[in-house]
Amino acid sequence: MTMEAATSALRAEVETGLSTIPAAEWDACAGAPEGGTPPNPFVSHAFLSALEDSGCVGGRSGWTPAHLLVRDAEGRLTGATPSYLKSHSQGEYVFDHGWAEAYMQAGGAYYPKIQVSVPFTPATGPRLLVRDGPHAEQTRGLLAQGLKTFCGQVKASSVHLTFLPEDEWRYLGERGYLQRTDHQFHWFNDGYRSYDDFLAALASRKRKTLKRERREAVQNDIEIVRLTGSSITEDDWDAFFTFYVDTGSRKWGRPYLTRAFFSMVGERMADRILLVIAKRGGRPIAGAINFIGDDALYGRNWGCIEDHPFLHFEVCYHQAIDFAIERGLARVEAGAQGEHKLARGYRPVETRSAHWIADPGLRRAVAEYLERERRYVDAVHGELEDATPFRKGPVEEE
Repeated sequence: MTMEAATSALRAEVETGLSTIPAAEWDACAGAPEGGTPPNPFVSHAFLSALEDSGCVGGRSGWTPAHLLVRDAEGRLTGATPSYLKSHSQGEYVFDHGWAEAYMQAGGAYYPKIQVSVPFTPATGPRLLVRDGPHAEQTRGLLAQGLKTFCGQVKASSVHLTFLPEDEWRYLGERGYLQRTDHQFHWFNDGYRSYDDFLAALASRKRKTLKRERREAVQNDIEIVRLTGSSITEDDWDAFFTFYVDTGSRKWGRPYLTRAFFSMVGERMADRILLVIAKRGGRPIAGAINFIGDDALYGRNWGCIEDHPFLHFEVCYHQAIDFAIERGLARVEAGAQGEHKLARGYRPVETRSAHWIADPGLRRAVAEYLERERRYVDAVHGELEDATPFRKGPVEEE
C-alpha cells in the first residue's frame, strides 16, 4: 500500500510482511553494521520474521503485520517501523484497556489500532528504524507523520509506540504524540569482575541473603546449565517449550509463542540466545530464555515443571548477572514488572511510550490521565530506588 505521506526524494508505503523485505536492508535501518546484526536483537529481521513465519503474529492472532517503510528514489529502504494492526490489546505490556473500554462505551470503535512494537516483548529498543545517510532526518519525520496518515487511511483509533528509547520518545512528543512513562527493573554492571564483586556493593545483610538463596536454589541434586549457539539442540527447545507452556497457560490462558518460533530463532540467531536450563537428576525441570544484545542481556521467558525454593530467582536473575559479568555486558533487562527483582540488585528504570489518538475528545481525556500518571510514576520511582539493596555507607564487616 503506497502512502499519501511522501516527499520529492522519499516515499512511504506499508508492507504486510517481512518476507519481501531483504534482511540486510531492514537490519541496516535497525543499526546493523555492514554484514553484521542490529545492536538490539528484537528489531532484527531474524527475530521479527520468526514471529511471522511461525504464526505467532498474522492469521487470527490479532497482530496483522503492517510495517511502514520509507524508500528513496532508487527504491532503497531508508526507514521502517515494526508495526501491526491490532484487534485487541493483549501481548503489549503497556495497558490501554481502560481507554478502549471508555471509548467503546461512548460509541467509538477503538479497534483496529496501530501498535509499533516488538510483539510480546517488553524491552526498550528503537521503533523508528532509520538508516544512516543523507535522508536520515527526513526519513525519521516521514515515519512519524506516516503513522498518523496510515491511521487515518485504515480508520484506526490510534497509534501506540511502546518501549521507546528516550530520544524517540521526546521526538514524537514534539510532534503531537502523547507521552507515557512506567518502570521496569534492570541490573547494571558497574565494572564488576565477578559476582562476588557485585555482592560487595550490597549491604551486608543483603549479601548473606543472596548467598544463601543461591545455595538453596541448587539443592536437591539440581544442576544449572547455560547454553548458547550450536550447543542448543531441538531436545533443549522441546524441554523449554514444555516449561513455557506450563507457566504461560497459568499466567495468560494461552501462551503467545509457538513451538516453531523457538526452532526458528534457534536456527536464525543462535549466537544471540542464552538458554538457562535447570536439571534435577539429569532431567530438565526449568528454564529461561535470554537474548544477547551488543551491550545488554534481555531476559524474556521462564517456565518450570517442578517448584523448588529460589530456583526461579537463580535461573532468571542470578545466572543472567553471572553471564553479563563474564561477557562484559553493561546491563541485564529482566522484562516487565516484578518488584522482587529489587532484592536481587536490579534497579528501577523509566520506560517510555508515545501515543497518537485520532479522536480529539479521547485525546484530551487520555492526555489528562497521562499527566496524572506520570506524576505518580515519578513518585513511585523514587520510593523504589530507596528500596534497593546497595550499601549506603562504608563496607560492613560480616
